[in-house]
Amino acid sequence: MINKSILFKLITASVLFVMVIQCKNNKVSETESDAEGLNTSLVEVHLTHADRSKLLEKSVKEVSASDKLFENQISIDPEKTFQTMQGFGFALTGGSAEHFKAMEPGSRQELLEELFGDGPDQLGLSYIRISIGASDLDAQPFSYNDLQEGETDESQLKFSIEKDRSHLIPILKQILQINPSLNIMASPWSPPTWMKTNGATIGGSLKTTCYDAYALYFVKYIQAMEAEGIAITSVTIQNEPLHPGNNPSMYMTSKEQADFIKKSLGPLFKKHHINTKIVVYDHNADKPEYPIEVLSDTSAYPYIQGSAFHLYGGDINNIARVHDAFPEKDLYLTEQWYSSEGKFEEDLIWHSREIIIGSIRNWASAVIEWNISSNPELEPHSPGGCTMCLGAITLDGDQVTRNAGYYVMAQASSFVPRGSVRIESTLSKELPNVAFLRPDQKIVSLILNNTGEKVAFTFTQNNFNISDTLASGAVATYVWNKK
Repeated sequence: MINKSILFKLITASVLFVMVIQCKNNKVSETESDAEGLNTSLVEVHLTHADRSKLLEKSVKEVSASDKLFENQISIDPEKTFQTMQGFGFALTGGSAEHFKAMEPGSRQELLEELFGDGPDQLGLSYIRISIGASDLDAQPFSYNDLQEGETDESQLKFSIEKDRSHLIPILKQILQINPSLNIMASPWSPPTWMKTNGATIGGSLKTTCYDAYALYFVKYIQAMEAEGIAITSVTIQNEPLHPGNNPSMYMTSKEQADFIKKSLGPLFKKHHINTKIVVYDHNADKPEYPIEVLSDTSAYPYIQGSAFHLYGGDINNIARVHDAFPEKDLYLTEQWYSSEGKFEEDLIWHSREIIIGSIRNWASAVIEWNISSNPELEPHSPGGCTMCLGAITLDGDQVTRNAGYYVMAQASSFVPRGSVRIESTLSKELPNVAFLRPDQKIVSLILNNTGEKVAFTFTQNNFNISDTLASGAVATYVWNKK
């Protein structure tokens, strides 16, 4: 028979043991609860330094709501939205197509997948700009209906895109196999010379008697490319209409552009059921009144989808004036060159600040730079064309050198797919930045340290903090789940 005293001690010990286990379990639960309260999350960081010590270097930060807040704070508000992004990319000139075509097929495929694929370590380029006829980065000026002096062809019976079949069309087809949803903008540097007042590839104006013939030229071009399986998303009326000194080129006033659209191009697009978007201006930010004047023509207005800008003159903030006047129309940044004499660090900072961040904060929905490739000799170019245009990459046979333009664009294009929406973020002169909400509900913020020293800063989004430091001149892209 068990002694009652011993039995009491056994029962007491058992109860104490259970209580200890419960306390331990409660302690674990409390710890887990505390961890959840910290709102710990992983943030991707992709970083490029001006001195090239880091080039799109990826790291992962573990952050939480309790992270230290620095004095420089950038508030992100995904509930306040702006324009939807249509894409990022470069011009694919005839010369660039020649560079790609000269590569060994396997190397070319690998490079094009790197540029236009949307997988890890790929740029995800989604918008390119090509020329209707020659640009100044073709060896010689040409159109799709070049005739002998004194001849005309208003019905476009001799129209042909044959000159694009050797290089441009094959490369376009290969790119479209990689990215079938690629947006393509096409821009003329000059119409056929028989349509121009001076009969030359340089300068002159479009004869008013050739408005219908030129409109048909656009239609024939879009239809011919479509027959090749190449859909033209948008066209501009004239590359740099206020710069008639390039080769090729043409001068075109805002009134002439509005007249051509309302009298000929718009109605003919409608007649032939052409869905390609018409974009006006396509020149510098120092003349925002030009697209405003075109859009103010009530007969031309219905045919126009947006306005395009370069930044060889003017302030990038000027383009917002067009949005303020016509908020329902899109804006594009369609060209900005890199000089072969430029410095990597200066180009990284300026293009990131003005072209990527600056244009998007001023309502650009697509950003396209000039141009995708060059070779070591910076050829081809037309007589009088650009002799110092450096591509995003330099191609020497199969050898690829990635230049400043590659990294500037990659910091945005690799992480901001088409359909992403710009969201509110704090404006900062020292830390220029722009933020997006992607379709997958991740937030992306691109930021530049625009100062001469290292800067500590904090992103704040719905009581969620990301604190970090950025070296002088560095560009970083942060990606995290919306909180």
